[in-house]
Amino acid sequence: MAKLIYSMITSLDGYAEATEGDLGRGPEDPEVHTFIGDVFRHVGTFLYGRRMYETMVYWETVHSQPDVPPHILQYANDWKAAEKVVYSTTLESASSAKTRIERSFDPDAVRRLKAEADHDLTIDGPNLAAQAIAAGLVDEYHLFITTSVVGGGKRFFPDGVRLDLDLVEERTFDSGLIYARYRTR
Repeated sequence: MAKLIYSMITSLDGYAEATEGDLGRGPEDPEVHTFIGDVFRHVGTFLYGRRMYETMVYWETVHSQPDVPPHILQYANDWKAAEKVVYSTTLESASSAKTRIERSFDPDAVRRLKAEADHDLTIDGPNLAAQAIAAGLVDEYHLFITTSVVGGGKRFFPDGVRLDLDLVEERTFDSGLIYARYRTR
């Protein structure tokens, strides 16, 4: 059975989206971006909400830009090779290959995806992930914690949820970013 992984860049105070501005230094750092690519290279399916998908679809065409570094091209190729499921009530069509649109999040369908998958799945975006967390579907949490405190926004973990986790891996980057991987007990 494949794992469902929730991963995002977060602020030091636990926000996956800031009310204003960005979350600080992170994946634009080649060391961090290469690490992220290596960690998620073998993901078979990405589960996205519409907004996260619209951010990530950038990887479909990045190869057409001039002077793209090799680590960026590698990430784009890996992203394009994976299946994508976008949960949206408003998106008319997908603008990337290997992508299907679902109108609502169905925990039982995700359980079946996990049971049938040969490769791990990720779920990205705090709103969509909150539904998977509430349904008990998330097996691992990968946090990329920046050095910024943003004071508000959308939290990485939803309110009202109790989780007991085991830290299984951590790494600090020269930029100050911290990677922490937790497994659900």
